[in-house]
Amino acid sequence: MQADKLKKYRPYPTVPLKDRTWPDNTITEAPLWCSVDLRDGNQALRQPMNLEQKLEMFQLLVDIGFKEIEVGFPAASKVEFDFLRLLIEDNLIPEDVTVQVLTQAREHLIRKSFAALQGVRKGIVHLYNSTSTLQRQVVFKMDRKEIIQLGVQGAQVIREEAERFDGDIRYEYSPESFTGTELDFALEICEEVMGVWEPTPERPVVVNLPATVEMATANIYADQIEWFIRQMKNRDCALISLHAHNDRGSAVAATELALMAGADRVEGTLFGNGERTGNVDIITLALNMFSQGVDPKLDFSNVNRVVNVYKRCTDLPVHPRHPYVGDLVYTAFSGSHQDAISKGMDAVADDASGVWAVPYLPIDPKDVGRTYESIICINSQSGKGGAAYIMDRQFGYKLPKSMQPGFGRVVQEKTENIGKELSSKAVYTVFEREYLQEEGYFRLKEFNVLKRHIDQQEDMSTADVEAVLFVNGQEQRLRGTGNGPLDAMCAVLNDQAELYFVLHSYDEHSLTEGASSRAVTYIELMDKREKGSREGWWGAGVDTDIIVSSIKALLSAVNRMHAGR
Repeated sequence: MQADKLKKYRPYPTVPLKDRTWPDNTITEAPLWCSVDLRDGNQALRQPMNLEQKLEMFQLLVDIGFKEIEVGFPAASKVEFDFLRLLIEDNLIPEDVTVQVLTQAREHLIRKSFAALQGVRKGIVHLYNSTSTLQRQVVFKMDRKEIIQLGVQGAQVIREEAERFDGDIRYEYSPESFTGTELDFALEICEEVMGVWEPTPERPVVVNLPATVEMATANIYADQIEWFIRQMKNRDCALISLHAHNDRGSAVAATELALMAGADRVEGTLFGNGERTGNVDIITLALNMFSQGVDPKLDFSNVNRVVNVYKRCTDLPVHPRHPYVGDLVYTAFSGSHQDAISKGMDAVADDASGVWAVPYLPIDPKDVGRTYESIICINSQSGKGGAAYIMDRQFGYKLPKSMQPGFGRVVQEKTENIGKELSSKAVYTVFEREYLQEEGYFRLKEFNVLKRHIDQQEDMSTADVEAVLFVNGQEQRLRGTGNGPLDAMCAVLNDQAELYFVLHSYDEHSLTEGASSRAVTYIELMDKREKGSREGWWGAGVDTDIIVSSIKALLSAVNRMHAGR
């Protein structure tokens, strides 16, 4: 940045709080939550939601578990007014949900808000007026006393309306732009408003302290909240509420630290939708708590539904890297990450404690309705572990460790050739083409075990086998003897097909359960002509007969060795 531009800006003042306590605290329980998606979130949209979209969003918020929902500013527009009337008249507000309405400290707006609330069982009237130093000086041209008078007059009208209202009305006050307001003045005006409403511990008011514009680091917001709570009178008669915006990109952190400082309640939106850079993201806040073993009291076990409804109602995208809910947040492309995740998943599966501890995955994707299918995806940056993980978790093939590098190279070559990510199905297709297709220089037509010889005294056995192969397209009938069918087939190929290999590794497992289960066999051959080779030629075979699957795997390895793959 140009040095002369810096002269335009001044550092935000710190809070004189030398004995602050919040840094030693932790979040051990969820706050009270209030969604402002239908008000803060809605007013920030290029095209505000229509009634149908508002209804769908309201139902989503109810299903997630919000007990307080700010449904709009009914005195500001007909759509806002009509929406609240629809909720009330069609009895769409559950008994345990309180709807909240926003109003400025102006008498006619307050009275219209109460008209919109007629018939509601439980409501919160949220009064605000701007208190910031800058707005007092530049926008309103008013001093502190005049600003306080505005807030007090608004509070008096609200109390007057509430006392004759046939329903349960609670009060909320926001000194708008709290973070731009001198702390002593913010405290003064809040206490003056509380003095009008006369709250009790049994019926506290909500004192909402918004970072309407995020102006400083998260720790300063926490200091402001702790200072305010310490200084205010009748603390037990107020619920301290947070309403953070994200201008500096730290609304989540600021809210978490402010909760540690003693706040009781949080207002925010799904995905942080809101003016400028948005409001605090309640999904991230809630799942951050969840990841620490704290019940957030909100249900995000089906984030796919939340994403779909949000997109449909707001016409906004969700970034693929959005914490916890983005399409790619549980996906690893890096080879080292894939290897660590794969090992972590295996360790969790073997751990009877049930504790989640997987590298790179702070929560189990299944807990938010995601599957393991997308944890590892394959592109040119992926390593051997990723492809092996997909083959194991999605298709049941547990590739031997020393087989994985070779398969990884085959997959990487494919991704580099096509220049994009490989789907799980495409990874399997690569494996099938490379190892399982019964094509190549040597092809099996028939295989029979002619005779088994068991010598009980010598504790050994031999087998006579016959195989009909297509060798470079020509049918040949070959016979041989070995310690078992596989050893006999190795001898046949070495002696009669003039190959030069030794069987180095053998592994097998069942692919499916039951009497008709299929077996998969993996075989590694070392070429005798390649002196000092540390990696052999792997093949794989699948069949319901374990002997046949091993012969298929042997020919798979022989064909790959013959082709130099």
